[in-house]
Amino acid sequence: MTKIVIICGPTACGKTPAAVELAKLLDGEVISADSMQVYRHMDIGTAKVTAEEMDGVPHYLIDELNPDEAYNVAVFKNRAAGLIEDITARGKMPIICGGTGFYINALLYNADFEQGLDGDMEYRAELETVAKKQGSQILHNMLKKVDTQAAADIDANNVKRVMRALEFYKLYGRPISAHNREQKEKQAVTAYDASIFVLHDRRDRLYERINRRVDKMLAQGLVAEVESLLAVGYSTGLVSMQGLGYKEIVKYLQGECSLNEAAEAIKQGTRRFAKRQITWFKHQLPGAQWIDVEEYNSHVGVAMEMLRASSVRSEQKDR
Repeated sequence: MTKIVIICGPTACGKTPAAVELAKLLDGEVISADSMQVYRHMDIGTAKVTAEEMDGVPHYLIDELNPDEAYNVAVFKNRAAGLIEDITARGKMPIICGGTGFYINALLYNADFEQGLDGDMEYRAELETVAKKQGSQILHNMLKKVDTQAAADIDANNVKRVMRALEFYKLYGRPISAHNREQKEKQAVTAYDASIFVLHDRRDRLYERINRRVDKMLAQGLVAEVESLLAVGYSTGLVSMQGLGYKEIVKYLQGECSLNEAAEAIKQGTRRFAKRQITWFKHQLPGAQWIDVEEYNSHVGVAMEMLRASSVRSEQKDR
């Protein structure tokens, strides 16, 4: 069975630099499991890894699509599976890194999450219009009425997943949560021999880093980035433009709030998102090894601990 390493955890916990350091130790290459960094022209608001931060380590599923192109769990799974095969064939170690747990689960358990993803474009367009005009919470309220479990699992701001769940229900007349549960039960064996790590930190330290990151994004020109996206014609109703950091700045540019209010909304939304990520990884990846980054003085130290605890350690010794 193909060996891979998965590095996940809440936003701002240091996944990217830890993955780069581990890749150096294992002669690995990194596949991003982030639902936003795949988009071109969306660099600041996604905290996209830079060429300097990559430090010579190849990264994939970064800057590969335009903001108006479709990206979902099925696209990720298919692309990531092909990349894993290619990286392994070249004698390298595939390292999956990102905070989009749903993507990681779909890849790891090889479940069929594609049913209903591309079935009703007209209904999908209607939902996008509703989200644009009335906000994401309206769609989430619609989901609560037909699939309470999915509504509990999916954040209201994750418009893409909320729309997918609503579309699934319309097409098949049954909750997507029930479908996904059945798929998990069918897949008792994972698709890969995976060493799974969840990086985490004290909540107050994590929240402080999130706040500082948002301040840095604004200083780096997040407002100008959103202005440029709108200027070239990317609609505010796009799933990509509903991402954290983008929808809040759009509201500021449209005069619905002050810049300070937008910044606070981004910080609060990101902190809540991180909390939900932690809960999700606890429930959905029971076999993962949790690494408290506070115990280590550097990203190298975190990488060394992952190497020590990893089932791929023998691979590194043989190189």
